[in-house]
This record gives sequence, C-alpha cells and structure tokens, in this order.
Amino acid sequence: MTWWQGVLVFVAGVWAGTINTVVGSGTLVSFPVLLGIGLSPVTANVSNTLGLFPGSFVGAYGYRRELSGQRQRIVVLGIASLIGAVIGALLLLKLPADAFNAIVPVLIVLALLLVVFGKRVTAWMTSRGRTATEHVGVALFLTVLGTGIYGGYFGAAQGVLLMGFLGLFLDESLQRQNGLKNVLAGLVNLVAAVVFVAVARSHIDWAVAGLVALGSIAGGVLGARIGRRLSPTVLRATIVVVGLAAIAKLIYDQVA
Repeated sequence: MTWWQGVLVFVAGVWAGTINTVVGSGTLVSFPVLLGIGLSPVTANVSNTLGLFPGSFVGAYGYRRELSGQRQRIVVLGIASLIGAVIGALLLLKLPADAFNAIVPVLIVLALLLVVFGKRVTAWMTSRGRTATEHVGVALFLTVLGTGIYGGYFGAAQGVLLMGFLGLFLDESLQRQNGLKNVLAGLVNLVAAVVFVAVARSHIDWAVAGLVALGSIAGGVLGARIGRRLSPTVLRATIVVVGLAAIAKLIYDQVA
C-alpha cells in the first residue's frame, strides 16, 4: 500500500464513520475503496468490518443522551444482534460473496418505506388494536436478529434496515431510535470482527484495518455532532437518500 492509498483509506474511514453514525451504510463508501487499492473481496470485507466497529461505538457514545432510559432494550436487542452477528460472520466465510445480493435491495426498499410511512403504519396498527410499544416484542427481537445476520455477513445499509424496523416497532423519537441503532450496529461489527480475528486472520490486512479504524473514530465524533442536530424531517430524508444510493450500488454490482 502506497502512502496516497493510505490517505485514501483513512479518508474513506472518516466518511464511512460519519455516515454510519448519522444513518448507516458507511460500508458502501469504504468497501469499494479497499477493493480499489487491490484487496480481494473477502479481505476487504473482513478488514473493513474490523476497522469500522470502533467508530460505531464512538458514535453511540455521542448519542448517550438519547440512549438514556433504554438500558433494558439495549440488553435484549443487543443479544439478538450478537447472535445474528456470529451467524452472519460465519456465513461470510462459507457462502459465495454475492449470496445476499438478490434479497438485500428488497429489504432496503422495505426499510425506506417504513422510515417514510412509519407513522401512518403505526396509526393503522393502532386502529386495529395493535401499536408500537416501549418494550421489546418477539417480532422486533427476530427482526434485529435477522438484521444482525446480514450485518455480520456484509453490513451495507444495516443502519437503514434497523431504522426502518425500530420505527415500526418502537414508540420513540427518531433520534432515540438512531442512538439505539448505533449501539446495535456497533455490537454487530464488534462481534463480526472478533470472529474474523479468531478464524480468518489470514484475510485481515492490519494496516488497512488500522487506518479505517482511525478514520471511523474521527467520523463517529463528527457524525454524532451532525446527526443529533438534524430535524426528524432532514434525518428521514438523509436516510432515504443513503438508502437509495445503497440500492443503486448493489444493483449496479449485480449488473456489472
């Protein structure tokens, strides 16, 4: 890796860490850069995951005010994320790299619809005797588990998926949902990173992972400052834009 490639990787880490904290989908920025400097897809994915998890926790710390009162929820949903992350990380080492390509765009579209129309869906559920809740139900637990599997496997737009499903099942403000999303996504990246270090060290480029980590930490600080100042409308619009970009990128990769 040349010095200018190192700078590019660091900048990609900053950008990815910022986007992950505000919305999610930072992988769509950093992963292509790692491929561009010559890493294989598996090495790029593993090194990227290892580098991004510190930024996720820095971003979550920046949202500590919004996380107040959510301890029990974090514990329960954190367990779902941890289990899913282990499964997803192991799948990455066993399945073809494009195994989830067909279903992921559909999931992102569903998540974006929930982000945009979540309040209307909640109102419809309420009219039929069902509503979002302050507690964790089975449906939300399983949804977060499934998102964790995907996040451990690849993770692009994991944050968008979480925001869509949290908005459907929880009666919380968008910013409190975003803080919870940062914790859950951070746990997924952490567990996946631990699995990779344990069983796939040969696929880790430590120099690249270190540069991404430094960048993602800076991005986590920046993203928390930006994200917490966004109005709900602007935050929803940002989620939609990033989600559409993720769909376009994934479809392009399938066609190319």
